[in-house]
Amino acid sequence: MYKYDQYDHQMLSDRIKQFRDQTERYISGDLSEAEFLPLRLQNGLYIQRMAPMLRVAVPYGMLSSDQLRKLAFISNHYDKGYGHLTTRQNIQFNWPALEDLPDILEDLSKVEMHAIQTSGNCIRNTTTDQFAGVSPEELEDSRPYCEIIRQWSTFHPEFAYLPRKFKIAVCGTTEDQAATQVHDIGIYLKRNPEGEIGFQILAGGGLGRTPVIGREVFEFVSKPHLLTALEAILRVYNRLGRRDNKYKARIKILVKETGIDEFKNLVFKEWQKIKNGPSTLTEQEIDRCKSYFIAPSYEELADDPEELTSELDKNLLFKSWFDQNVKPHKKLGYSIVSICLKETGVAPGDITDVQLTCLADIAEEFSFGEVRVTHHQNIVLADVKQADLLTLWKKLDKESLSSPNLGLLTDMICCPGGDFCALANAKSLPIAESIQRQFAQEQFLKKVGELRVNISGCMNACGHHHVGNIGILGVDKKGEEFYQISLGGSSKLKASLGKIIGPAFSQNEIPEVIDKIVNVYLGARNEGEAFIDTYNRIGLQPFKEYVYAKPD
Repeated sequence: MYKYDQYDHQMLSDRIKQFRDQTERYISGDLSEAEFLPLRLQNGLYIQRMAPMLRVAVPYGMLSSDQLRKLAFISNHYDKGYGHLTTRQNIQFNWPALEDLPDILEDLSKVEMHAIQTSGNCIRNTTTDQFAGVSPEELEDSRPYCEIIRQWSTFHPEFAYLPRKFKIAVCGTTEDQAATQVHDIGIYLKRNPEGEIGFQILAGGGLGRTPVIGREVFEFVSKPHLLTALEAILRVYNRLGRRDNKYKARIKILVKETGIDEFKNLVFKEWQKIKNGPSTLTEQEIDRCKSYFIAPSYEELADDPEELTSELDKNLLFKSWFDQNVKPHKKLGYSIVSICLKETGVAPGDITDVQLTCLADIAEEFSFGEVRVTHHQNIVLADVKQADLLTLWKKLDKESLSSPNLGLLTDMICCPGGDFCALANAKSLPIAESIQRQFAQEQFLKKVGELRVNISGCMNACGHHHVGNIGILGVDKKGEEFYQISLGGSSKLKASLGKIIGPAFSQNEIPEVIDKIVNVYLGARNEGEAFIDTYNRIGLQPFKEYVYAKPD
């Protein structure tokens, strides 16, 4: 993972001193709320329903053991003993005191972390596939290019005050696990007919009030021109994006209203001006960033060691977890382990200080001292010896970190909702818990198979409900909380937006409604067919008819 140089440390030190002064002046009354607002947003500070919220940047989801321990310390010392993992692979703390924020940022800086550009109308944290660098199916490790984008975008003077927030995702694997197509810019590593690896670049994707799948702007961009292509897109957006209406300010609206052909024409014209300019990447610069992501010191091992296979034959609980949460690794004798933070009764994505500390120790013992945060609000240990999987599982189980439900119905994406967020129309967390309890039986979950449920408390769609196989949106009806259901969404390579099934439901009705939807699927699916494939084959109507059918 990337390590800070002297310039990174100096910039961060200066920024913390600046924010400390700004915070002190705000508390003393020398800065008004309006004056402090853009300053705090530039440093990841929101004012939520009950307390400030600090969102900490986790570049492309990578965390070291030292960083995990520091996050544990912050959650224990300044917060209420836990943090919340987000769909941008960040972590946020919901209960810090305003006067403590400069000290928190200083503590974060000691482990090369910060909260810069985790909010505000700027380029946010660049995300990627959580299996980058270890997937057997990847074309090339996407993380060096994420780092290049991070360095280019952080403190970029031209793009510090965009019309609206801006999100970029990069994917190098055949199975898109980064929701790439619903980002303002989505980047796929591609090989052209000549065998050169470069980038396909999409623009205009996004969720929220107007969900849109991104459109191709560049079919293929060679590596030296990655940043100039991104810069051309952002220049057009910065110049022409709406600033008079925040609901129409995202690049997806600009692309839609301009038309993709005219938008591409504008971008290409801009690109020709800067294509070979200062932002052109040299081979040396690409190699410099790649040098931070070299493979760890793997041992030469064989797959399926006897100590693993024999234990799988006799330990059903271990086998259940292995089958669901362990994935193949590109290096023989190693596996990728996903830790699903979706224990029944726990808010999806929440992680305690004790668990953070435990994961720090586990990462050092089993996975070269690193973990990854996923956009599904889970944790990945990317480099685990297959011979160590049983020992690892036992340690995870002691900390309630061994839920064998990765990718299943209860592995939900869920925003904090009305319990915390000032923008929410309805609570999200109680809905998640009611579904967890409705489908608590592991055997039934495995029978249902892969099924993505995403929950948002408002139209901002922080819970990615539009791309859930089942999406749940909290809405306000005359002061009462109701929930709108959509079906058929997907954030994978064949991305799709869900369709609303019909009128909204009350909170108490949701578990039964989800049960009915699942029953339709089980009755209609072909052997081995996932929910999204069954839905695409039979359509919305059978689900709608059954869900809204009146009892005899």
